[in-house]
Amino acid sequence: MRIALDAMGGDRGPEEMVAGAVLAARQDEISVTLLGDEVRIRAAMAAFDLPSEVAGRLEVVATTQVVAMDESPFEAIRRKKDSSIMRAFALHKEGKVDAVVSAGNSGATMAAGLKYLGRLENISRPGIANSFPTMKGPVVMMDVGANVDCRPRHLFEFGVMAVAFSRVLFGIERPRVGLLNIGEEGGKGNILVRNTHQLFQQSSLNYIGNIEGQQTFQGDIDVIVCDGFVGNVCLKLSEGLAEVVVSMLGDEIRKRFLAKVGYLLARDAFAAFRRRVDYAEYGGAPLLGLQGTGVVCHGRSSDVAIKNAIGVAAEMVRHRVNDHIMNLLAADDFLAKKAEAEAEAGGPSAAVRAGVGE
Repeated sequence: MRIALDAMGGDRGPEEMVAGAVLAARQDEISVTLLGDEVRIRAAMAAFDLPSEVAGRLEVVATTQVVAMDESPFEAIRRKKDSSIMRAFALHKEGKVDAVVSAGNSGATMAAGLKYLGRLENISRPGIANSFPTMKGPVVMMDVGANVDCRPRHLFEFGVMAVAFSRVLFGIERPRVGLLNIGEEGGKGNILVRNTHQLFQQSSLNYIGNIEGQQTFQGDIDVIVCDGFVGNVCLKLSEGLAEVVVSMLGDEIRKRFLAKVGYLLARDAFAAFRRRVDYAEYGGAPLLGLQGTGVVCHGRSSDVAIKNAIGVAAEMVRHRVNDHIMNLLAADDFLAKKAEAEAEAGGPSAAVRAGVGE
């Protein structure tokens, strides 16, 4: 499995990216191509005493440009053809790598993926899926930032893609799908959500209906569908809350003697809790809907997070997630075609009036 890693992405510099690549390369059947400043990458690699078989699974491709985190994605792909992220997807297009991983500018990563790979057939909007823990197991939320303004068909496609990802990566045969809303009743929410609800009701997916925010972490839903604006707010809020809870627990333990004694007795439980809410354990967020495989990581990703993101990319390729997406779309694409036909005929469908078709 050949994974391209944007070594210039992220807040911690190529040294952290190299450390993550080394962890990944220590696993059998994974090789990593690091793209970026060759001098810094090789200097970081030299800090490890790598056995020959591991060193042989690490390759360096020199690039001369870097896309900044605050840079316009479209300006970046237009002006920085030799940036690490652009070259990574170019290698993917040429078949020299099987997937791309980046902790850099997520907008530029998506734009580069679209430029070089294009979209899957019948996918109008690729998006970003994200996995996080709940009381009973992982949940997949999509979209978490790629598409701020959406139509019902886009949200329906997000559901299909997230179901395929959940089925393959987490082994859930019929993932339960919920549409994030301000109430469980079918008539609640804005026009976008109400009309998307109708599409899901007619599909073959295991759709359980609208869900509210407090249900997100209960573990009774496997896939949560929302637009990128709502999803990104939820994601950042969840990350911040997890960090605050861990910090507040630490503060309270340090304040009281009995709490310190209790901590010593329950250290393993606290360590397990910290791991459970740590985004690094889930690695990165897949870019679903591309004719290829891409994974975006948190800008603050550690070496462990990068290693796990490379693992996610490898699993997506190994289990052919895109094939599962295409199969699910083949089963339910009649909905979108029917909606478009009704729109052309001036039919009465509420979903069509909201603009289901692209």
